[in-house]
Amino acid sequence: MARQSISFTKLNDEWLKSQVDSNEYSSKSELVNDLIRQARKQQRQIDWISAKLEKAENSGFTNDSKEQILAKSKSLLNG
Repeated sequence: MARQSISFTKLNDEWLKSQVDSNEYSSKSELVNDLIRQARKQQRQIDWISAKLEKAENSGFTNDSKEQILAKSKSLLNG
């Protein structure tokens, strides 16, 4: 595992210490690694949503009514 030296603001360091002191994590390193994993997962979700939105935007617009769109959606869900 790569070893790093990083600095924290006083408030962030106090928060990290409180998490370790509450036995939620065994060390600041474990906590920071978990936060990074969570951020990476969140970024993957954001990227997925962005890709879906971009695909939808590029697919064009429809002149269908709300009712027609709903009916098509339901038929796709029901097979």
